[in-house]
Amino acid sequence: MKIFISGGCKNGKSYYAQHLAKAQRECPGTVSLYYIATMKPVDAEDEERILRHKHERANLGFTTLEQHVDIEKILDKCDHHASFLLDSLTALLANEMFPPDGSVSKHAAEKTADGLSRIIASVNNIVIVSDYIFSDALVYDPLTEKYRESLAQIDQAAAKSCDVVLEIAYTNVIVHKGNEGFGGLYGKIR
Repeated sequence: MKIFISGGCKNGKSYYAQHLAKAQRECPGTVSLYYIATMKPVDAEDEERILRHKHERANLGFTTLEQHVDIEKILDKCDHHASFLLDSLTALLANEMFPPDGSVSKHAAEKTADGLSRIIASVNNIVIVSDYIFSDALVYDPLTEKYRESLAQIDQAAAKSCDVVLEIAYTNVIVHKGNEGFGGLYGKIR
């Protein structure tokens, strides 16, 4: 099963996604459990978030694959008959769009969406996490708006390719697509 999860920041998405990916690990023919870490830390807050996520999944059996850019390259690093958790598209796009040299990649959305499509098509089980950053009414500078539009493009492509689309809102799980095949693993995050 291929699951896309979006929602507000610090709403429990990663925690819930970890448990969904672990549940997928129990599917027949699934040999491994991979956590695809996309965040490249830039400050102490990022470091704290990474440490918290590592602690949350410490006893869940994940093998962590760091892939900050060129997301499709993870296909060369692992067995495709696995359960994958990709966390998160938000960080992945930031890495692709804003490389260390200070430039801005105008094609980051297309590159990221293409790489993600290759992964989704190549694996049996994946949970993909993204942040919902589209609901405020503020008008941002053109570069921030380009980032938001790019993330929306990637999120839409992921949602279209996935069997299940979930939203996490205030620890509630809302099913937008695939309720019939989801098997009741949703509800409230505990």
